[in-house]
Amino acid sequence: MKKSQHPLLRTEAVWVALTLIIVFASLRYDDFLSPYNIESFFSYNSMFILISIGMCFVIMTGGIDLSVGGVVALSSVMVAYVSPYGIVTALIVGALTGLICGLINAVVIIRLRIAPFIATLAMMLASRGVALLVSGKQSVPISWEGSFPEYGMGLMFDLIPWPVVVCLVIAIMAWVLLEKMPFGRAVLAVGEDEEAAKLMGLKVNKTITLVYVISGVLAGLAGVTLAASFGAGQPAEGVGWELIAISAVVVGGTLLTGGLGSITASIAGVVLMGLIFNILNFENGYGSFTISTYWQSVIRGLFLLLVLIIQAEVLKRLRNKKTAQ
Repeated sequence: MKKSQHPLLRTEAVWVALTLIIVFASLRYDDFLSPYNIESFFSYNSMFILISIGMCFVIMTGGIDLSVGGVVALSSVMVAYVSPYGIVTALIVGALTGLICGLINAVVIIRLRIAPFIATLAMMLASRGVALLVSGKQSVPISWEGSFPEYGMGLMFDLIPWPVVVCLVIAIMAWVLLEKMPFGRAVLAVGEDEEAAKLMGLKVNKTITLVYVISGVLAGLAGVTLAASFGAGQPAEGVGWELIAISAVVVGGTLLTGGLGSITASIAGVVLMGLIFNILNFENGYGSFTISTYWQSVIRGLFLLLVLIIQAEVLKRLRNKKTAQ
């Protein structure tokens, strides 16, 4: 079986690029390393880290989850309604919302044998539709009493935003799950060759179910952060977030064909892409040039295309090397 980190995938490239960008930005912009910029950057991007971790597990099995953006929106709306009952209740409701969506995805894919692309696309449309129906097509304000607003705007030990703390805990759990537990080996085996995994006695359907449930739960938790940070459930938010997660995972070296991936490199991919747009915002502030959000989407798409081209070339060389042997 392949290991989750493979030198030919050059996952270390994302770390090199990340280091170079941080050095460049810290030298060019006075406020780049300011506590405010660091806190706001990681607090906002913690949502993308969560959905990217879930997406990484799914893609490693050879699947795809296009529903995460819709699930985030639906979760944020559901959480806003229960926000008067505190952050614990909100976290449970958000996670359950995502769990149900992820479980439905898994059932449709496994039992009905619908391709993951189609199944999760349907869930994306359904979850977004439910979010709009439940919210009445408008934002749902959260309750400003109790512990819920503190989650989105407070700091642990007056230092780390609470969404970042939760994100760190989940990232560590995900890394342990992939690198140290039998489940991680099963995920990689299913992605490498599903039929071979069945012959090995692995519970393929259970593994696939769990990765979609994990993806759904993490999208649900991202919805909690969205509602708490923006002060309202956002039924129209999350559009294109699935593409951001896929981009980050691919930038981190995970194969879209499955069987290979890295949680830490996927997180680095999120941070790398986030820093690129953070730098563009600084440049906008400097007045050097102005890039609209539309052009930012173009840049993100071109960046993803470049990474896919590089990844395809690496895989081609890997196949040629195996053939020569």
